[in-house]
Amino acid sequence: MPSWTGEDDRPFDPATTPTPPDLGIVAGTFWKMPGVLRGGHPFAFAAKGPKAQEILADDLVLPPHQPASPVGRVLDCDGSILLLGVNHDANTTLHLAELMAGVPYGVPKHITALRDGMPTRLDYLENDHCCELFRLADGWMAGHGLQMEGPVGHAPSKLMRARDLIETVLVQLKRDPLSFLHPADAGCEDCAMARMSIAS
Repeated sequence: MPSWTGEDDRPFDPATTPTPPDLGIVAGTFWKMPGVLRGGHPFAFAAKGPKAQEILADDLVLPPHQPASPVGRVLDCDGSILLLGVNHDANTTLHLAELMAGVPYGVPKHITALRDGMPTRLDYLENDHCCELFRLADGWMAGHGLQMEGPVGHAPSKLMRARDLIETVLVQLKRDPLSFLHPADAGCEDCAMARMSIAS
């Protein structure tokens, strides 16, 4: 489960750093539960179960969500993705698909991580945008019968294999690497920044 920090300029402490409000109460509660492991860097995930250590084993990679990251390890383990009360616009695995497809955009970002015990600013380029058009994956997956939908408690939820999602989305991104960016005239500032990064 996502368990990263919302802070760019403060070092991450997996024992105390809270998750940001936009990750929601479930993510903010999960990492504190008994037996749950949490990654040790600012793009942390939390995990519980027999493969938890394997999934969380990688060091910080930038941009995040590469094959050598928790979302990549879930793919390696032929794991599944549960979107619990959220839609694909909150599906971090789609950032992995973007990187695997070699999308041409990369927005300047930075985080602060400990290096030899000292807070160090790390600058990098991230395949970032507003993520609203990640919702396109819903039609792609449902159209091929590759996701199940139904309630979990009171939450409308979606369940799919990570491998099915990646394979389906890679086909679309090979056709159009900018599938997840709003058109230039749509007024979306985040997607406009991603588009500007292509030319820079």
